[in-house]
Amino acid sequence: MFEFVRTHTRLLQFLLLILILPSFVVFGIQGYSSFTEGANATVAKVDGQSITQAEWDASHQQQVQRARQQMPDADAKFFDSPAARGETLDALVQERVLATAAQKLHLTVVPDALARRLQSLPELASLKRPDGSFDVDGYKALLQAQGLTAPGFEARLAQDLRQQQVQGGITGSALVPKAVASQALDALLQRREVRYTRFSAADYLAKVNPSDAEIDAYYKAHPAEFSAPEQALIEYVVLDIELLKKGISTPEDDLRKYYTENASRYAVAEERRARHILINAAKDAPADVKQKAKARAEALLAEARKNPAGFAELAKKNSEDTGSAAQGGDLDFFSRGAMVKPFEDAAYAMKPGEISPVVESEFGFHIIQLEAVRGGDKKPFDAVRASIEDDLRKQLAVKRWAEAAEQFTNTVYEQSDSLQPVVDKLKLDKRTATVQRTPAAGAAGVLASPKLLAAVFANDVVKNKRNTDAVEVGPNQLASARITQYQSARTLPLAEVRDRVRQRAAQAQAEALARKDGEARLAQLKANANSGELATAATVSRAKPEGLPREVLDAVLAADTTQLPATVGVALPGQGYVALRISKVLAREITPDEDKALQGQYGQAWARAEAEAYYLALKKRYKVELLAQPAVAADVAASAPTTAVKP
Repeated sequence: MFEFVRTHTRLLQFLLLILILPSFVVFGIQGYSSFTEGANATVAKVDGQSITQAEWDASHQQQVQRARQQMPDADAKFFDSPAARGETLDALVQERVLATAAQKLHLTVVPDALARRLQSLPELASLKRPDGSFDVDGYKALLQAQGLTAPGFEARLAQDLRQQQVQGGITGSALVPKAVASQALDALLQRREVRYTRFSAADYLAKVNPSDAEIDAYYKAHPAEFSAPEQALIEYVVLDIELLKKGISTPEDDLRKYYTENASRYAVAEERRARHILINAAKDAPADVKQKAKARAEALLAEARKNPAGFAELAKKNSEDTGSAAQGGDLDFFSRGAMVKPFEDAAYAMKPGEISPVVESEFGFHIIQLEAVRGGDKKPFDAVRASIEDDLRKQLAVKRWAEAAEQFTNTVYEQSDSLQPVVDKLKLDKRTATVQRTPAAGAAGVLASPKLLAAVFANDVVKNKRNTDAVEVGPNQLASARITQYQSARTLPLAEVRDRVRQRAAQAQAEALARKDGEARLAQLKANANSGELATAATVSRAKPEGLPREVLDAVLAADTTQLPATVGVALPGQGYVALRISKVLAREITPDEDKALQGQYGQAWARAEAEAYYLALKKRYKVELLAQPAVAADVAASAPTTAVKP
């Protein structure tokens, strides 16, 4: 048999190919197609151009990464909600609409405008040198550290500038009629003189005493007020980096080796303080100009060496470095990499008190006086031992995380009737808690994760009391839980909540009495606005409500004041009733400068509204089509073929 196989190897290979190829055609290509079709599915169109599922996913992932950098403790589920994905798609559509408009309008960005914008970015402010020049090499290194190139970054920036131009003409030319702005500001700041009386339900509680029949009727009419929410007693386990760190030992030899290999991390960076005199000479200046500048620098050097104590005064009078001359050439302490290389090399080769020869750099000719040196000391091993041990444990834990996470995921799934196997395998702590579908007030850590709670109350977990799947509840943190006792939502028996029902029924009766008296008082005011006194006087506006509830303030400012006095009555659920008389309307009380500032703010709001209206018109012009909803698209993305861990 084996001899036959060796002799007819090529024939057998051909037969295997015949058998395998149809299977691949039927199943493999179909699987591959379903994967690529999911990624290439069109989720929106702008001017006939598609936005694909893959582009949406990539854009959303970038948004999530930025958000996680700003909020590292936030629950991952918050970022993957349909609302969050919808916002990402809206932003992607807006970007495409504005890019299309910029192209159709033939908008361009001149190099000077791009350079000005580039140098104005706050993130690049540190790359500006004292003489106003821009550190191009530092700029490229900064981009490279973030995986970017200068041409790519600048192309993106130019695209952003073109898109800003699309709406810039709208926002920059918006004109708000003064009467319109004044009317809008009146709605915010106009004042009204009022007198009012509160009819508080609390003052009527002593007058009511609900009967058994009234208590029973209130209970039956308001079952939702006396219900216990769905809840479950769970046991749960958590796997995270900190737990893995605790189980890792670090031999002394490894700690000392790490200390030796990373010696620079435990040394205080050496810094030097110097003064200098600069004689300007551009790098591309003619030779005679540079020679003249150097000769002047040599003369100043000779003068400085004759009187080292007078270096600061000499720098004040002669240095052409506008940033330091007024301080006697003082550059304060600086570390390596802060100065141009010729200057740095000279300064780091000197001893305190020494004056350097003339040093040429791209800015001209320097004379340097070194004033002081600090740092450069290495921390002893014992002083940093704890830090090294923590670093090593963390590094080893990160390396072990993937394997431990896979074991955790598989174990809670494969042995789903208990958490004990995963506890034993990974030496975890099993904890218990009572939870509801939403995080409890003040909940923290794992129990504050909506993602875990959603998994706990999934139908299969509730019905069969199985382990939840492994849930990512934080960076490098997995959790699984199972229900040990479950209580569905229910209305509590009247006997159990009778006192609470009585309080609610009494409150409702007190409110009814307060409202009845308040409405009677309002009827008197409507018949004769000056009948009787009202308890409290106030001058109110939206900016200064003077303690009036929002509902009352809205009613006062919405009242018709063409005929004064005017009367208003407002029922306040849970509180009672307020009857008011409006006697006078007063203009807004602000200074001319404040009024001007508010007019400007209103103008900006108006401009933003016009820009938004223009954008909506562009969406219509370029026929924006949304072909997928966030929730549906998320399901499509999740259903793409993946390599399964679980059987």
